[in-house]
Amino acid sequence: MSEKRIKVLTISDHPLSPSGVGTQTKYIIEALLKSGEFDVVSLGGAIKHPEHKPQITEEWGERWKIFPVDGYGTQDIVRSIIRNERPDILYFMTDPRFYGWLWEIEAEIRSLIPMVYYHVWDNYPFPRYNQASYESNDFIASISKVTSDIVQNVAPDVNELYVPHAVNSDFFKPLPEEQVAQFRAAFDEKHNSEGKFLFFWNNRNARRKQSGSLIFWFKEFLDQVGHDKATLIMHTEPKDGYGQDLNAIVKELEIADGQILFSTQKVPMDQLSMLYNFVDCTINISDAEGFGLATLESLSCGTPIIVNMTGGLQEQVTDGSAWFGLGLEPDSKAVIGSQEVPYIYEDRLNGKKVVSALRTMYGMSKEDREIYGRTGREHVVKNYSFKVFEKTWVDLMHRIHEEEGSWETRKHSNYRLLEVA
Repeated sequence: MSEKRIKVLTISDHPLSPSGVGTQTKYIIEALLKSGEFDVVSLGGAIKHPEHKPQITEEWGERWKIFPVDGYGTQDIVRSIIRNERPDILYFMTDPRFYGWLWEIEAEIRSLIPMVYYHVWDNYPFPRYNQASYESNDFIASISKVTSDIVQNVAPDVNELYVPHAVNSDFFKPLPEEQVAQFRAAFDEKHNSEGKFLFFWNNRNARRKQSGSLIFWFKEFLDQVGHDKATLIMHTEPKDGYGQDLNAIVKELEIADGQILFSTQKVPMDQLSMLYNFVDCTINISDAEGFGLATLESLSCGTPIIVNMTGGLQEQVTDGSAWFGLGLEPDSKAVIGSQEVPYIYEDRLNGKKVVSALRTMYGMSKEDREIYGRTGREHVVKNYSFKVFEKTWVDLMHRIHEEEGSWETRKHSNYRLLEVA
């Protein structure tokens, strides 16, 4: 162990927020801190902050400082943090289109410290408009085989490694049947759901997540099997600026009370694990998904899944031979884009296919669903090990620091960071 700890600056969703990006960044940070060989400074973005005072956690104190920022920060904030905190590595994570402002000053940053990008999502066709962005990093870690394949094709000269998300399978695990039965009984009494099949959707209410479409298709499913046969639990914000007004959709479709339940409060991990345990199936039919952490957590708890075969979801539902739920092949591709992103594909599902999948899972025997869940958990433990994930990131950060250097030992010394007060 070196005498001086390596300091890492992270930029991502706030690492104490419940988002997938925030959660995975927190896991990486905690692994680095637990090793005793790293300190961390974080820019916590993507959410509105009531105040922007620096934060520290009770467990790690001054070894982990968090600076809340709107968006993901600014060039001047990054310049100031680098000058004042003198980190050795810059790590950042989320969709590449959010980091154009950061890559604009990569020459300044990389003159002093290496840039490490945890790449969460791109879809086919190969987005060559991101080539310059990829090549602006010293290292790229890719969360899915799809993302890894894209990076290797678009920027083959950039150091890249497939590092999938992980789930703590010691925490997200099948719970004792008696404990689950007690929780389910209390839930049924509160929501009049005894004997109903429970579907679970744990996602952000964003357009590409298809939250509104799922409600519409669930209504069609109930029309076919009976409105007293199933309930859809949606753990999301029903009204989100990035999504749809889900309460309005429920009202417009005249869906009766108790058929769709919204869970809006932040749920502690132990309660979330219980939710996965007592529901019958977890759903993710996003048009595009970098990884999809909720369905992996569900499998880790032994509960089968229904997913769109897009992005990282297709790696979760099957290992190429066995299946751990129902994987739905997209029926069409939609080309979407913006000024920053000229075009990108989204994988669209036909509503009839989704309704059919809901019916198939509903009509499946409990024994067959348990086989999906049991083999799914084995798949998670084998391929998405939390301990392997932690060790990979600790070793990776050491390797980058040793090979790339920082400040006085940095290889790239052609530029200098602009002074910011």
